[in-house]
Amino acid sequence: MRRRIAQAALVLLVAGLGACDLEPDVGPPTQYRCIDEDSDPSATVSWSRDIAPLLRRAQGGCARCHDPASSNPIGVQLSGLDLSSLRATREGGARSGTNIVVPGAPCQSVLYLKVLTGPPFGGRMPLDGPPFLSTTELDLVHDWIAEGAHDN
Repeated sequence: MRRRIAQAALVLLVAGLGACDLEPDVGPPTQYRCIDEDSDPSATVSWSRDIAPLLRRAQGGCARCHDPASSNPIGVQLSGLDLSSLRATREGGARSGTNIVVPGAPCQSVLYLKVLTGPPFGGRMPLDGPPFLSTTELDLVHDWIAEGAHDN
């Protein structure tokens, strides 16, 4: 039995060492690939036109859990995060605080990080997804923050 375990370990070790010679087809962790620059400087992203509707929509949005006026505001109750207005959003929750939106720095903004495919902490939002935000919608959130997270 020990001999089989030792042989299996040796096979895994040799296979692992052999793989070290190959260039892996993976990049650095997501947090290091995030770029704070606006992906489309020619287009202005608006809180009222682009971001608020994403957060408030029923499917794949945040309002069901993070709006105190919803029927089951569990996100407000558990985390203190209210996303029902820009003012409330900027206040953040119990853990995120004002890091929920760091103007000019989407890669440091909890709001953006939590809706990514692989958030660096906790579960992806919305927690009961899919649906999740599409790539285009993620770009809107990213660029709104990169542009300074203005009230426009």
